[in-house]
Amino acid sequence: MQPNCLNRRALFTETGLGLSGVALAALLARDGSAAGNAAGDEPDGQPHFPPRAKNVIWLFMRGGFSHLETFDPKPTLDKYAGKTLSETPWKYVQDPERLKKLRVAATNQNTQRNRLYETQTGFRKYGESGIEVSDFFPHIGNCIDDIAVVRSMWTTDDNHGAQYQFETGRHNLDGSFPNIGAWVTYGLGSLNDNLPSYVKMGVKYPQVHNDGSYLGRAYDAVRLAVDPQNPLPYARPALDLSREEQRLQFDLVKRLNQIEAVRSPADEALRARIKSYELAFRMQTAVPEVIRFEDETAATQQLYGLQDSKTKAFGMQLLAARRFVEKGVRFVKIMHGAGAAGAWDAHGNVKSNHTKLAAQVDKPVAGLLADLKQRGLLEETIVVFATEFGRTPGTQGGTGRDHHPFGFSVWLAGGGIKGGVTHGATDEIGFHAEENPHYVTDIHATLLRQLGLESRRLNMAGQQRLEMEYGHPIEEIIA
Repeated sequence: MQPNCLNRRALFTETGLGLSGVALAALLARDGSAAGNAAGDEPDGQPHFPPRAKNVIWLFMRGGFSHLETFDPKPTLDKYAGKTLSETPWKYVQDPERLKKLRVAATNQNTQRNRLYETQTGFRKYGESGIEVSDFFPHIGNCIDDIAVVRSMWTTDDNHGAQYQFETGRHNLDGSFPNIGAWVTYGLGSLNDNLPSYVKMGVKYPQVHNDGSYLGRAYDAVRLAVDPQNPLPYARPALDLSREEQRLQFDLVKRLNQIEAVRSPADEALRARIKSYELAFRMQTAVPEVIRFEDETAATQQLYGLQDSKTKAFGMQLLAARRFVEKGVRFVKIMHGAGAAGAWDAHGNVKSNHTKLAAQVDKPVAGLLADLKQRGLLEETIVVFATEFGRTPGTQGGTGRDHHPFGFSVWLAGGGIKGGVTHGATDEIGFHAEENPHYVTDIHATLLRQLGLESRRLNMAGQQRLEMEYGHPIEEIIA
């Protein structure tokens, strides 16, 4: 090893500039500069065609909320509640041929799903569109004329690896693949020299895969906390250093790397690293400024529910998300629902579970939509409200519902997405996506379309993508 390389490594360790050895690469996803990845032509940061949107806010409810108690009313389910499937006209739904898409079979499927369970909440029509939304989400219901509900989603994983599948399009058993946030960053880069292109907030969840996977760590999301004192917990210097001292150290590191770059001009990874150090330094100031809310009016803070203990935590994350996209962050991912599986995993007492969790997110999400709209940002920002799968029409344990990948609902708003529409449908008891079914990557392709990207043009040399990974834009919900 050359002496200057050794000195750089020692300097990173001793001064805390290593940033845990992880984040710097993730901070690099800008201007198409993901150096050090696989060979091949990389995107140049320009859209393939004129975009309708610039940013995405990805809200994911971990655990699998019930489509039957949220956005897909099924009065027929109530009519036949308590009957087994064999006693109804829908006994065919468990035909083995119709269940073949699963990669992992559902546990005790026939006993857990066989007896139909009535809907655990009411529904009412909202807005000029008259779309029905459950009583769990009255605030979101009031925004329905800005929302497109897709009621015909399906996936192939009946366990919570479906969270990973919804983000990547590939089954958890297949290995590691880039997620949708990484692809957006790979295709478009950053809009702000001082902030990362892709950030994530909210609960952590068990996952062995990196966001960027084979695209490289440059496309991993940068995890942030809504804490102005420590928004980048991995980036706090090991020593109690002033900003001026940090600046001198960053300059020294940069100079050492530049010397090495002269010796190795073809070393793309080194060029990438130099840029990443600069961005890391700038982020130490830029990120805390974004997540300070002192300049927000009381009315805005109330809009997100910051005055209420039930909604404050999620509301702060959503307000931060608005402020990040306002500053040019491309993709903001917020995960809700703590726990290994995710809090929305209502195997028992689905009513109390969804009552509690919906109360945490309903007002903040509606506040986000209203705030984006009044600022003119909803026209260029797509909001996605998603989950990994739905819940079974049949009961589990008398008061709960099991995992259900065969049919479920998500919704989108903003960024050229039609408002006040529903698309697709499950059967009358909510079992199978029957009308206009959409695999999860159709959501990805729709986002990419609105961002000016053609999914099938996003590839990396040496990596073979499957047709299912590309998806198809849902044309019916695009304005």
